[in-house]
Amino acid sequence: MKKSALLLLFSYFLILSSCAPQEISPPPPDYDQTKKMVVDILKTDEGKKAIQEIMTDEKVKQQLVMEQTVVKETLEQVLTSEKGIKFWEKALQDPKFAESFAKSLKTGQEKTIKALMKDPEYQGMMIDILKNPEMEKAMMDVLKSKEFRKHLQQVITETLNSPLFQAKIQDILIKSAENIQQETKKQNENQEGGEGEESGGDQQGQGGS
Repeated sequence: MKKSALLLLFSYFLILSSCAPQEISPPPPDYDQTKKMVVDILKTDEGKKAIQEIMTDEKVKQQLVMEQTVVKETLEQVLTSEKGIKFWEKALQDPKFAESFAKSLKTGQEKTIKALMKDPEYQGMMIDILKNPEMEKAMMDVLKSKEFRKHLQQVITETLNSPLFQAKIQDILIKSAENIQQETKKQNENQEGGEGEESGGDQQGQGGS
């Protein structure tokens, strides 16, 4: 009897749950619409102010510094690993990539080299390297190579054809010509003055006799 009552009660709850209205889950938001909405919010004054407040928060600053350290360490590990070395070796074989990579590092490299050239310790290291017989031989081989001579010839030609270089040479020649004229003028004036003194002395001698 108890089993029959429990069975009837259970059936009753099943019927009620099946008849109850089911909640319809909303469709997931569209990515493009969400992206557009976020971008629009960030463009508003409220959005900009909120970002500024977040970036000035001390906890956020500390987290960013920690993340920068983690990113730096991760990059160092990746770049110095075998896979990283192989990647760079393969990537730098591509002329376009190598050119773009060199241009991107040019400014930083120039600043670093200029700073190092002023460092006495670095200067001493460079002198020691250049005094190394193997380095001297390698440099001589490079200087004697056809590729270097061709490159040097191209650099000289481009320099001579440069309007800036031509203007500087013109200024130097003009200044040199002006200096020569001034020196020649002074020499002539000195000679004329000396001849005048000599002639004056001769006349005095003749008058005394």
